[in-house]
Amino acid sequence: MSHLSSGRLNVHHMKELAKHELLECLDKCVGSKAIVWDHELVPILGLVADYLVLKEHQVIQMFELRPGRLPAMTAKHVIYLTRTKLSLMDTIGDNMLNEDKKMVSNKEFHIIFVPRRSILCERKLQVLGVYGNFSTISEYGVELLALDSDVLSMEWDNSFTEIYIDNDYTALFHSAKALMTLQTLYGVIPNVFGLGKSAKVVFDLMSKMRKELSSTEPQITPQIDELLLIDRSVDLLTPLMTQTTYEGLLDEIFGISHTTIKVPPEKFVHQNSSTDGQSCDETVEAPTEAKQFHLNSSEELFVKLRDISYKSIGPTLRTSAKTLSQQFDERHTAKTVREIRQFVDKLPALQTARKSQSNHTSLAELIKEVTDEESFYETIHTEQSFVNCEDTDKSNPYIEDCIARVDPLVKILRLICIQCFTNNGLKSKVLEFYKREVLQTYGYQHVLTFNNLEKVGLIRISGGYSHRVYNVLRKTLRLTVRDINEVNPTDIAYVHSGYAPLSVRLAQYLDHPGWRAITDVLKTLPEPTIEETQEIAAGLRKRRNSGASIQTGLLDDQKLIVVFFLGGCTYTEISGLRFLSQKEGFNADFVIVTTNIINGKTFLQSLSGQSLN
Repeated sequence: MSHLSSGRLNVHHMKELAKHELLECLDKCVGSKAIVWDHELVPILGLVADYLVLKEHQVIQMFELRPGRLPAMTAKHVIYLTRTKLSLMDTIGDNMLNEDKKMVSNKEFHIIFVPRRSILCERKLQVLGVYGNFSTISEYGVELLALDSDVLSMEWDNSFTEIYIDNDYTALFHSAKALMTLQTLYGVIPNVFGLGKSAKVVFDLMSKMRKELSSTEPQITPQIDELLLIDRSVDLLTPLMTQTTYEGLLDEIFGISHTTIKVPPEKFVHQNSSTDGQSCDETVEAPTEAKQFHLNSSEELFVKLRDISYKSIGPTLRTSAKTLSQQFDERHTAKTVREIRQFVDKLPALQTARKSQSNHTSLAELIKEVTDEESFYETIHTEQSFVNCEDTDKSNPYIEDCIARVDPLVKILRLICIQCFTNNGLKSKVLEFYKREVLQTYGYQHVLTFNNLEKVGLIRISGGYSHRVYNVLRKTLRLTVRDINEVNPTDIAYVHSGYAPLSVRLAQYLDHPGWRAITDVLKTLPEPTIEETQEIAAGLRKRRNSGASIQTGLLDDQKLIVVFFLGGCTYTEISGLRFLSQKEGFNADFVIVTTNIINGKTFLQSLSGQSLN
């Protein structure tokens, strides 16, 4: 986990805090423990603590939560770790009702809700008649999980839908709590900026929580200079666009869940290799299960690949392979005992690098199979036409063809929503045509899908100023860049083959020349706009050009900005922010915090509440 402490902000502290709180919950049960996991929590809590850590705290058995009787358990305490879902309470109730009464009386049962207790869930257990079987009912309020050295996530799926469809602001309350935890560890953030209704709610909640802390607030010199709160409703276009970075495409095609990706195994059938890198004749038997990888900055090659355009993947891998081959060839020039010893010492790292090279080459081949398809090119071309405001006011022939071929519905809805957004709504005749075609082809149950899309403003009838709002944003903020260089990019627009995410452009303008230079543009975005200063003690203010900063090579005038996406962010937005921080002349580094990671498919799937395949 050393990669978590390699960024400007040491997010390893956040992981250690989450682990400490989890173990504290478990240690309240003195004696041997068996954990019954809600399977959705396994990968999430895997980011907090591994089995060896749990074993040190007397966890001797672990089982997945399933209906029916519990497996045979020797532990004294049986602990359910579960989300607050009523369906899961039915499963827990089924476990208890099917269990032998003698077994229930000989053991102590506990429930730990993640991330909060639920009155509805507890009431459900009472209705099922099993509430009294539990010795304790508590909660593990994990707020932020460190996905990488510069990315923290609440992993709160469907957060945008809960806020804007269900009018449930629970995610915003926990976002404010997460920010309070962030300030407890890294100091009060002096300057706060924000856009959108959710941003205002979170800032007001955070301010109220600070007042409640009063004199007990930790006195720490701020490590973070600015906080930017971005309501997802401010930029609904970006999640709909096809991601064209390496990590973004992996997420689009296979889905990345809690830094883990599962891919088809066929491409990972390799010949056995000797330690010198030469292939042997013996072929490894073809695997049958999906291949699983963890994607984070602990892997050097992935760091090079993750934020680049798909057009740069091949050249980057070739350069990496050539360098690796040269390093293996050093064995031929090693003549003295010392030189041989140095090569042998490097060999484990070289073998790890070779395995990484092989894996990412196979992943790149899987991506290429998709990007080489004509439909991929046509989709990108159609998206670019829309964001450049070309033929957005009439039904699109490509969308019609996709419906006729019965392509995945999510693809069609993405294009319709992009067209609608860039045209500031669709003509009544065009919108009705799309609705009729979709409902007749994919089923009338998707009336609800269209209803939800209309509710959040992704689909609407145009007013009398068709191109005005989006065109103002596009031209003033340079959201589209013609003839973008995707291999050697000079602008963040490379992440979407010519479209710059509005959210990232706003972060760029915040640093320079400042939002006051684009006041008229901000008025066209969902209000309110936040620009606040949080009070901190004079003695805690960061000193400029301190000796410590000079020794570490980090000048105090290089700001550290936390960008908090309320309602989810995409991997391309993360890539865009990373690109900005590395850009010559740019004055800030970024740490990205989000309620969850999304892409076009998961975003629309959540809003629909039903399958869009």
